[in-house]
Amino acid sequence: MSKFGAYLKTKHFRNNLLMAIGSVFLLILAIFFFLGIYTRHGEGVPVPQLKGMQVENAINVLQEQGFQYKIDSVYSLDQPPGAVVEQDPDAGTNVKENRTIYLTMVTRVPLNVLLPDLEPYTYREAVAVISNYGLKIGDTTYKPDIARDRVLEVRFAGQAIKPGTKIPQGSKIDLVLGNGEGASEVDIPDLVNQDLDAAKFAIKGAGLTLGTITYQGTVTDSTNVTVVSQIPMKTDSASKVSIGTRINLTVAQGKKPDGGN
Repeated sequence: MSKFGAYLKTKHFRNNLLMAIGSVFLLILAIFFFLGIYTRHGEGVPVPQLKGMQVENAINVLQEQGFQYKIDSVYSLDQPPGAVVEQDPDAGTNVKENRTIYLTMVTRVPLNVLLPDLEPYTYREAVAVISNYGLKIGDTTYKPDIARDRVLEVRFAGQAIKPGTKIPQGSKIDLVLGNGEGASEVDIPDLVNQDLDAAKFAIKGAGLTLGTITYQGTVTDSTNVTVVSQIPMKTDSASKVSIGTRINLTVAQGKKPDGGN
């Protein structure tokens, strides 16, 4: 047997081993003890209730109880200016002294935001966009349009407004939406004296259908053709037709541009 093996069996080695284990154990206890004292484990001060208070009063309370604070602001039509509407941590939470408490107050001066373009969106999409801009949905009304729930118009304080208009953050805006049905009747467009391509475009834009095209006289230049009559046409007794109505046109050769041969 080696000398090292014999040493491991001696009383001196066992005593040294026990002393080493005991020292490590005591060191671990001391670390936990002093760590608990340093961090004040289990100790804390409850956060006061600050929501609903005016921000000046809330600051006084925090200073008296030894807290730090940081303040952010939002604009709201539903809360009085200067009122604390959010706090973090919540009231009653135990925290250490000198902890920073975050407050959100209602600003006394409304911040203006630019109205986003909502007309490409449906109602559900518009709600998300409006929320991101700090605005709120007011009333919603519907009018005939084939695009169901599509935003057709935005109104504020009873007036139609365009994208880019400045309005106070937190304001309520009203939306005019399509009902998905469309109008049953549309105005008859006045096509006389328009060139044929423009007339076709107007017919399609009005939700009507191009009917027959009758050529009057000799047409030598098909790119220069003008409408001379239409059926039906707008009169004092008839100004509207049903969507999809066929519009028949009579066209003739247009006038030559000034300077032509």
